[in-house]
Amino acid sequence: MAHDPHHSAPPVALVVDDEPLIRMDTADMVSEEGFEVIEARNADEAMAMLGRHPSLKLVFTDIQMPGHTDGLDLARHVCEHWPDICVIVASGAVTPGADELPETARFIGKPISHAMVRETIAEICPPTA
Repeated sequence: MAHDPHHSAPPVALVVDDEPLIRMDTADMVSEEGFEVIEARNADEAMAMLGRHPSLKLVFTDIQMPGHTDGLDLARHVCEHWPDICVIVASGAVTPGADELPETARFIGKPISHAMVRETIAEICPPTA
């Protein structure tokens, strides 16, 4: 396929969840919203990937995962060091307090639906913006 200089590559989204099926489902939903998706099994793995993807536009992370860092730590780190990256935090077990979630991040409760993902991405991070 020839490279079209007028058509840029899709923005990249990083989906982070330690549950493989949930990660796969979430990745599919985010992909359907126009993102190229990369995946990480936990926040530590996600942290290592952050600087390697200059076109990264969205981080979609679970809160509770094994490792040294949880999803809230990851969200705070991304918002502090990469303020242009949108952050969506999801959990079925924990609802973060207002002081725990970065101001620019959004929280959605699990189980998530495609409609919730679509609405949240459209609100804070449309892939064409």
